[in-house]
Amino acid sequence: MQVKNTFSILFWINKSKVKNGEAPIWARLTVDGARVEISIKRSINPENWNSEKGQAKGTKEEMRTLNNYIDQVRLQILNCQQQLMADKRLVTAEAIKNMYQGKDEREHSLMSLIHYHNTELKETLEWGTMKNYHTTQKYVSLFLKEKLHTSDIFLSQLNYKFIFDFEMFVKGYQPVDHHKPCGQNTVMKHIERLRKMINLAIRNEWLLRDPFAKFKPTFVKTTREFLTAEELMKIENKEFSIQRLQQVKDLFVFSCYTGLSYIDVMNLSNENISLGIDGELWLYTNRQKTDNSVRIPVLPKALALIEKYELHPKALAEGKLFPNISNQRLNSYLKEIADLCSIGKNLTFHLARHTFATTITLTNGVPMETVSKLLGHSSIRTTQIYAKVVEKKVRDDMNMLKQKLG
Repeated sequence: MQVKNTFSILFWINKSKVKNGEAPIWARLTVDGARVEISIKRSINPENWNSEKGQAKGTKEEMRTLNNYIDQVRLQILNCQQQLMADKRLVTAEAIKNMYQGKDEREHSLMSLIHYHNTELKETLEWGTMKNYHTTQKYVSLFLKEKLHTSDIFLSQLNYKFIFDFEMFVKGYQPVDHHKPCGQNTVMKHIERLRKMINLAIRNEWLLRDPFAKFKPTFVKTTREFLTAEELMKIENKEFSIQRLQQVKDLFVFSCYTGLSYIDVMNLSNENISLGIDGELWLYTNRQKTDNSVRIPVLPKALALIEKYELHPKALAEGKLFPNISNQRLNSYLKEIADLCSIGKNLTFHLARHTFATTITLTNGVPMETVSKLLGHSSIRTTQIYAKVVEKKVRDDMNMLKQKLG
């Protein structure tokens, strides 16, 4: 049988604790005559407080913001009471307070979930992936603070509106640093990461209802940039007197002829070079991102670069094929190289992988199934993202068709 409780919330100021002219604001919860008090971590000048209404006086922005926060606290406390009732648990003032303050072990919060995910999975996810999760955590925290005026909410409070409002917040957020606002696909990536963390809560039985049930992500189809043969040749033929630029150029060109990502190039050592089934040198390695095995025949230009650095003191000291350089510095130097080679594209190290997939392999008639194996993809559908039908390939294919028909 459902027991009906008397329940009230009163917001008041403690005038005996005035500090710097402001008194702290408290919420008093009363259930069946028993009461507890919760500090809402806000204070106000007593002259600006309306004791009858339990809120700030006036219409100034500062007072409106405070009253919105008080309303949010009231809603959160009511949600705690309703959650206890829904769980058929004993509703007491202390139980509501514990749930509101996150002391109720049966009720998990969003930020505690994110912290749990980022702590438990940091050993299994790559640093670059974890960095993205921490960025998503930052946006969630900003959204809670700036839009909901709170530092955390219970998982049971998540719903479709929360997801939608979070999406709109990230879309409209203007970073104060040099970074650009998030584009549509970046916003969707943050949503995807949040969804993965929510799915973890569902698997752990911390959440019974999926707030993403009706949410449909909307990605914008983008084209993957790559260098044309002419642009690649510009870089290859350019010699730099500055050692750091020359080294970065060599690493970039090596990736253009192997398709390896930055981290996989940095991890290469002599142990990754062996004779293949054709008696020629091959690279045998596992992609760090997916742990998929890749076997790549060493093309002449890639081999020339391996030989160039085989006696490099830094590479020898590190036991690697190439001297190590951070991804951030490398991409920064690639911007200089692009300017010096008069290339208008956004030159990043990953662009080399796109170039290998398109200009070096697909454009030269290498079947997509083979390219998929060389790139270490688990599915050929992933490889199709790189498949660019460039004019040269269309021309060559049509010339072959003319010969067959003629």
